[in-house]
Amino acid sequence: MKNLIAMSCAAVLTLGSAAVLADDVRIDEAQKLVTDGTIQSFEKLNEKALATQAGTITDTELEQEYGRYIYKVEIRDAQGAEWDIDMDATNAEILKNEKDS
Repeated sequence: MKNLIAMSCAAVLTLGSAAVLADDVRIDEAQKLVTDGTIQSFEKLNEKALATQAGTITDTELEQEYGRYIYKVEIRDAQGAEWDIDMDATNAEILKNEKDS
């Protein structure tokens, strides 16, 4: 019983800390960040993602993680494979480029 309680507490703390480390940025906040020059324009970020992996963008998301703005792009290539690309939204640096399994 003590092990079950300890595992439950650990799971809750892990999920809670993950929520603190990554926050979705609302669209109005994102537009202000672009206007203020804090992050690159979404057009530029999308161009960079498509230059990295050809295909069609199926989803995008802006998150704040560990004090950085991360732009996440999902792309479907010509063969139908899904790719996840993460970029630093301030300079369009590619942080992750991997095929979904």
